Amino acid sequence: CRISDQGTNGKNSAASSNDFSDPVYKEIAITNGYINRMTREELRSKLAEFKLETRGVKDVLKKRLKNYYKKQKLMQKEAINGDSYYDYICVVDFEATCEEGNPPEFIHEIIEFPIVLLNTHTLEIEDTFQQYVKPEINPKLSNFCISLTGITQDIVDKADTFPQVLQNVVEWMRQRELGTKYTYSMLTDGSWDMSKFLNTQCRISRIKYPSFAKKWINIRKSYGNFYKVPRNQTKLTIMLEKLGMNYDGRPHSGLDDSKNIARIAIRMLQDGCELRVNERMHAGQLMTVSSSTPLEGAPAPQMPRYRN
Repeated sequence: CRISDQGTNGKNSAASSNDFSDPVYKEIAITNGYINRMTREELRSKLAEFKLETRGVKDVLKKRLKNYYKKQKLMQKEAINGDSYYDYICVVDFEATCEEGNPPEFIHEIIEFPIVLLNTHTLEIEDTFQQYVKPEINPKLSNFCISLTGITQDIVDKADTFPQVLQNVVEWMRQRELGTKYTYSMLTDGSWDMSKFLNTQCRISRIKYPSFAKKWINIRKSYGNFYKVPRNQTKLTIMLEKLGMNYDGRPHSGLDDSKNIARIAIRMLQDGCELRVNERMHAGQLMTVSSSTPLEGAPAPQMPRYRN
């Protein structure tokens, strides 16, 4: 199956990247038609030719190849370039106190605060942060929680309380000049980390919700929309499997979970996905952010004030 990579026969169009009358979009559509008819082996062969990742299910491989060609065609037209996209993505996956069955009245407290710093230019994990947190309302961990997370009672007993850990997070982010020299966004695996765990924890600790975490990328939504899969196909292990990867580390370790989420984010960026903020907190409520909203980075991190 031959895919044409010819130019636009010298035509010079002043159309914007949103003007689909430009001849380049016809070329992209024709190329996509070729790709749709390719077998999985043909897809893998073509991807290997361009030194692209060849693992993943057939639909993922098609998406990857289509986006490679699209990026080549729109190199001079793309509105989003290296200077206007986030410089970094901060991947966060909290671990919290829990009981088997999680009774509705149980109050979850954060016991592990990890961050994985992903450089969107090099597509590499550049740094990590991890601190355990001492719970206050339910200081004794359940056996279920210990077994699930691998976090022992001795670890949390020796840990700092949440306000001190959050202060350490803010200082760590400041040292990396996030929000000042470099633009960045938070990223989570689902809505709960920010809208549930962090929101609840800030109330427990009697501090305001931190401004730098009010908007984030929910990678489950991004993955589902980009690869066109239903929501029940966006769990962490399923996303890894569909992309041809295995989980690396200990499941339900906050830091290991964050690293694996970062691996998915890297693959999605390689496949041409524009990971952008799609959720936010407003007046204590979870809200959706439209994809048409102008892309902007999170503010420079600051320690929130205590509540009255």
